[in-house]
Amino acid sequence: MEILAFGVTADEAPLLERAFAGQHEVRCLGVFLSEDTAPIAAGYEVVSSSVNADLSGRVLRTLAAGGTKMIAQRSTGFNNIDLDVAKSLGMTVSRVSYYSPYAVAEFAWTLAMAVNRRIVRASNRTRDFDFRLNGLLGRDMHGRTAGVLGTGKIGEAFTRIAHGFGMNLLGWDVAENPRCLELGMKYVDKEALLASADLVSLHVPLMDATHHIIDSAALKSMKDDAILVNSSRGGLVDTEALVAELRAGRFTGVGLDVYEAEAGVFFLDKSLEAVPDDTLARLITFPNVVVTSHQAYYTHDAVGQIIEATVRNVADYLAGHRSENTLT
Repeated sequence: MEILAFGVTADEAPLLERAFAGQHEVRCLGVFLSEDTAPIAAGYEVVSSSVNADLSGRVLRTLAAGGTKMIAQRSTGFNNIDLDVAKSLGMTVSRVSYYSPYAVAEFAWTLAMAVNRRIVRASNRTRDFDFRLNGLLGRDMHGRTAGVLGTGKIGEAFTRIAHGFGMNLLGWDVAENPRCLELGMKYVDKEALLASADLVSLHVPLMDATHHIIDSAALKSMKDDAILVNSSRGGLVDTEALVAELRAGRFTGVGLDVYEAEAGVFFLDKSLEAVPDDTLARLITFPNVVVTSHQAYYTHDAVGQIIEATVRNVADYLAGHRSENTLT
């Protein structure tokens, strides 16, 4: 059988082909699955999608009409998939429920330290042989307070790094993580965490209850010199409200690996185009903001685990088995 994989990067393609070798052929496409590209999948029983794919009802119906019966999404999040429509069409949908939490946690810390120590500004200066220190003053993390919203596997890994820095630890989640408690984390309500933390890092999934969990009121409750990091899902932050606070001169730094309107922009080369998204364009201009292109997961370890899980998901579908990765 030949599998059609959408949204495959140049780094990922040989790994996918190698993982399926001897079992199935894989046709790798760089384009993302969307309403415009869904007709390409006609005749493919199994389609693999990436995190920014559009799997709305209309796209799913197009896939089903073309003969697609199984979608293997190569990501943990599945808020982009209309599962009710998939179920009504009799389609099997799977995701990757687990991959290296260290990849995302370490990258979140990379963003935090990049904005704290002005690494991007310093690097740009030295490329022009400007070695002044003006404007590069950072802060020790030791002794300051880290607030972790979401203390699952990734949040726990982030907390362990914060503990290594010698930080005070505040957590917020629907359930306390005993391993975080062992590190000295104190669980408080969201409002208390935001008001007290010098560094706030988001590690909760995107759902109705967490959409814009960092809204205008939440941002105003944070310290003026706080650092905010989001390496989870863009929709957790009200970006327009964030821009308003940044324009008012607030926050030491903001590190964003995700953006709520990133679909159709992230993972693509837009360098020769006018950017129609005024909010994103404004966000990138702030000197205390670092925006990256949803790359926190992008390590050999994590991508390898994602692909291994995708291979298992396809095998389970063909064998008629369900697993913890099966959504419908």
